[in-house]
Amino acid sequence: MTGLAALDTADERDSLCSVGPGDVDPAPELSFARNVFVPLTTACRYTCSYCTYFDPPGEASLMSREQVRDMLETGADAGCTEALFTFGDTPDARYTEIHDQLAAWGYDSIHDYLYAMCDLALEVGLLPHSNPGDLSRGKMARLAEVNASMGVMLETTADVDAHSGPRKKTPEQRLETIRAAGEVGIPFTTGILVGIGEDWTDRAESLLAIRALHEEYGHIQEIIVQPVAENERWRGHTPTVEVLRRAVAMARYALPDEISVQVPPNLAPVREVVDCGVDDLGGVSPITDDHINPDYAWPALRELESIADDAGVPLRERLPTHDHYIENGWLAPRIERAIDRDDEAGERYRAVLSAASD
Repeated sequence: MTGLAALDTADERDSLCSVGPGDVDPAPELSFARNVFVPLTTACRYTCSYCTYFDPPGEASLMSREQVRDMLETGADAGCTEALFTFGDTPDARYTEIHDQLAAWGYDSIHDYLYAMCDLALEVGLLPHSNPGDLSRGKMARLAEVNASMGVMLETTADVDAHSGPRKKTPEQRLETIRAAGEVGIPFTTGILVGIGEDWTDRAESLLAIRALHEEYGHIQEIIVQPVAENERWRGHTPTVEVLRRAVAMARYALPDEISVQVPPNLAPVREVVDCGVDDLGGVSPITDDHINPDYAWPALRELESIADDAGVPLRERLPTHDHYIENGWLAPRIERAIDRDDEAGERYRAVLSAASD
């Protein structure tokens, strides 16, 4: 794989647009994380036209500490290592009920509540990975204290109609969030959303923007290549397999080998794209739904094993933080102590790490 490092920006973009599946090699293995999905609230300040996650004001709910604990304990009992926390972008800025409920519970913001729930996850015996949307550097730094890794989808650097409306998501905000993660030094997952109105040039520019931030900070552990999924709100089409194969190949070609390329197995025909450089299947929950994409259930572990068998590669479990970040000292002190703890949870974490190094 030669990469594109020697080309200038315009040539990089044009050259990347010409990349296809034949220009990349299949990965030598597939990995996944065993997680429990914790949707703290169904509220979001954005109203993206492809998203079924957010509920209108007045209908959105907020998980209580007791509900969160029950879900976390169920996940730990099922052998999970990751608590995947997610919610809409700064929901308390738009939803009066959410703001008032947080205040009644003694929290100034959803991010303060998230910090407390990450702390609870560590207490129960799970490593938090949070997807809290756009964050300032200060908020990112505080949350990094109690997260093994974090993430936000770039989606696209293009100005697309799917993001239009009075509460518009902008590429600039997303890029600043990814930059803030780099400045803080938290292992980070991002990605592109395929089929929301962007073209091949936009996809190339998005991948190159992600690569540029990684070259500056070294913090991008994984990129997700996710096709937009048909749902009750999305009026467009789901990308074809051919489009997805090309997009995945472009991602693998554009990015350095230390960045994993993931295609979500519940949202895409992974068997038909795994040879395009996919090396990770993301977080897969044995007990909870994909609350962001509720119509698309996660596959069972045996299905992941079947995907790996068909591809002729081994399947291994990982922690939410990818191995080389753990080996190179990127973990926050609180996370390091959690992995080293002398109890069942610590043994579970270290068993995953030990299996990965065999």
